[in-house]
Amino acid sequence: MNSDLIHQDEIISVIIYTFTAFLLMALVLILFFYFSRKKIVQKEVEKKNLELSHQKKLLHAILVTQEDERKRIAQDLHDDISSKLNIVSINSHLLKTPGLTFEESCEISTNIFNLTKKALDNSRRIAHDLLPPVLEKFGLHAGIEEMCVEFNSNKQVRANFKSTAELDKLSSDVQLSVFRILQELMNNSLKHSKASSINIIFERELEKITCKYSDDGIGFDIQSDDNQKGLGMKSIESRISFLNGQISVNSSLGNGINVLFSF
Repeated sequence: MNSDLIHQDEIISVIIYTFTAFLLMALVLILFFYFSRKKIVQKEVEKKNLELSHQKKLLHAILVTQEDERKRIAQDLHDDISSKLNIVSINSHLLKTPGLTFEESCEISTNIFNLTKKALDNSRRIAHDLLPPVLEKFGLHAGIEEMCVEFNSNKQVRANFKSTAELDKLSSDVQLSVFRILQELMNNSLKHSKASSINIIFERELEKITCKYSDDGIGFDIQSDDNQKGLGMKSIESRISFLNGQISVNSSLGNGINVLFSF
């Protein structure tokens, strides 16, 4: 009888210990999953905050770029066009001066003609900078070709362009964004990189179009914060973001630049 009671007590103890062990294991698992989940949520929040911060920087770059563009256009209108039109107005009043000789009238008329022509040329240049007519009339392929011809005309750099992708079938907004990206890259190659050769190649890869851009300039330190945070690079990144595309930039001092972007 006593042995049966002892045996029952042992069984009860084993059950209690086993149940307690399972409870402890369950508690440990719950705590493990809780803290793991909490860590995952924290990482997701940090990731979202980084994305928001990046988006804010891109938006700021867009706003600064737009504001700089407005200032440049306002400056061009004031300096190049308004000043010339003011002189035209003054010369027009001079034509009303009594007693002018034929030669004086001809000289004033010639000045008016020349100033008016310069004002018209400058207004066309400003309009061209805002939206290149060739891009609107003939498409992105012709727009890039014209930009390369313009760069080649200064004899400082040789720009080469080749495409196996149908760029002109892209929407007008996409075409303009790609054009502005190349414009920024080419201006950097000419002004900062001091390149003598630029190569632009477009290819279609499955559902994406890829652009390979390179120059043989002095290059730059890609790890430098100043280079990574430069306004030009932020402007390019903002346009790539608009295209839902991807971009990679490789460069080092003395080795030019290689840019690959797809959209």
